[in-house]
Amino acid sequence: METSSEFPVPGTQQVPSRATGNAPEEDDGGDGKGSMDGDGMGGNPYAGLVALLRAAWLSGKTRPMEYRVAQLEALGRFLEDKKQEILEATALDVGKPPFEAQLAEILLCKNELHAALNNLSQWMKDEPVERNLATHLDSAFIRKEPYGVVLIMGPWCCPVSLLLGPLIGAIAAGNCAVLKPSEMTKNVEKLMVEALPGYLDTDCFAVVTAGPQETTRLLENKFDYIFFTGSPPMGRAVMAAAAQHLTPVTLELGGKNPCYVSEPCDVRSVARRVAWGRFFNAGQTCVAPDYVLCSLELQEKLLPALREAITEFYGSDPRGSPDLGRIVDQKEFQRIRMLLRSGRVAIGGQAEEEERYIAPTVLADVLPSDPIMQEEIFGPILPIVVVASMEEAIEFINKRPRPLAVYAFCSDCKVVAQVLERTSSGGFCGNDTLTHMTLSSLPFGGIGCSGLGKYHGKFTFDTFSHQRGCLHRSMGLEALNALRYPPYSQQKLGFLTATFEIKRKGTCTLL
Repeated sequence: METSSEFPVPGTQQVPSRATGNAPEEDDGGDGKGSMDGDGMGGNPYAGLVALLRAAWLSGKTRPMEYRVAQLEALGRFLEDKKQEILEATALDVGKPPFEAQLAEILLCKNELHAALNNLSQWMKDEPVERNLATHLDSAFIRKEPYGVVLIMGPWCCPVSLLLGPLIGAIAAGNCAVLKPSEMTKNVEKLMVEALPGYLDTDCFAVVTAGPQETTRLLENKFDYIFFTGSPPMGRAVMAAAAQHLTPVTLELGGKNPCYVSEPCDVRSVARRVAWGRFFNAGQTCVAPDYVLCSLELQEKLLPALREAITEFYGSDPRGSPDLGRIVDQKEFQRIRMLLRSGRVAIGGQAEEEERYIAPTVLADVLPSDPIMQEEIFGPILPIVVVASMEEAIEFINKRPRPLAVYAFCSDCKVVAQVLERTSSGGFCGNDTLTHMTLSSLPFGGIGCSGLGKYHGKFTFDTFSHQRGCLHRSMGLEALNALRYPPYSQQKLGFLTATFEIKRKGTCTLL
């Protein structure tokens, strides 16, 4: 999803810079079996905080629906009360325009929040399941239980919504949570640490700050679930740390999202939709179209249409536009500027280091071997790779790691359907970009290198809920149970088979 400072492997020690709440310094690692520190001697700086949250969870405090609703409503008040501070913090950190911040940071969060509040009572209900003849008089159901103490690690690209969105599901599911905002967005991090605890129950929810070294120490603690959004290399490190405790994880990563464009199509509409998706948040979104695949003829039609769209969106000098963000830091700026050497700069290409400004840029005639095709761009650059046909485009996509999203544009719905049918990705959007992730009714997440697990709406609630299979039998009718007890006989086996067996329903085969 995004690049950042990678934290080292577990074992390196560093004290945390800041954490909410007053936690004792000594603890057994949160699982009652002794510390799992890298040095094996205890003293993990986050262990006391995790222990406090675990004690609150074990008390049952977070389980009643009334408590969950109260905490969700408090989070809603935070979004409302701190709206201006959120806009200012995201503007300072990444130059995010207020329009984009309200849409991607606040509105998406509120939608998730309201979906949870509107449906929580239904989501929490036990789910009855089918029973066989042997259990026909019993109660069989799925109980949705909280995991316990969860860790949510947010990214810098959408530092509010991609931190609080998972939190909404964690609260709705009845968990306690530790939140770690990205250290790269200092102003949002500060806002979360200083303001959020004033709204949530600090016995059950905490915000910590952690750089690469501190994150290693944080991950040494036993959590019951870890939700991470960030880059694939860091996702691997999180998964490795989670494996030490056999902790389940959701990894929201990213990748190079292909965008296939085919005739017939409305070239101007395609250009506007692709440009918006690529340059939103200065290209720093995990679902941005990473590159375009099209024919040489269509490339020549797209280039003037893209130039027109960029001018329409940002004016003749995008540097002066209030609607174009900036690159998050100097390291990212230098990395992205190096990628401008790929292919041919057809539109844009200007860069200004002091402002961390890179113009909306389109690169034509890009080769698969060019540097820009070797990594996720995560910046305002759109490369175009020429392919001869849809077959070649699909082959190109399928030879590479499965992306977070695949986009396909064509007025012929059969072409779009073919791309959907013959490729694999976390999500898919036909004839548009980004908008599929705005639906809380759709699962959002990656596959393979682009991620593990899914969320949004009820899917977030399910992610943070353990699906506990339950059977409640009567103490009566013991004579029926005698069929399963020794001494065994063929007659008993026959009776048991008749009551437990699932038979295949009749099928009709057409020859």
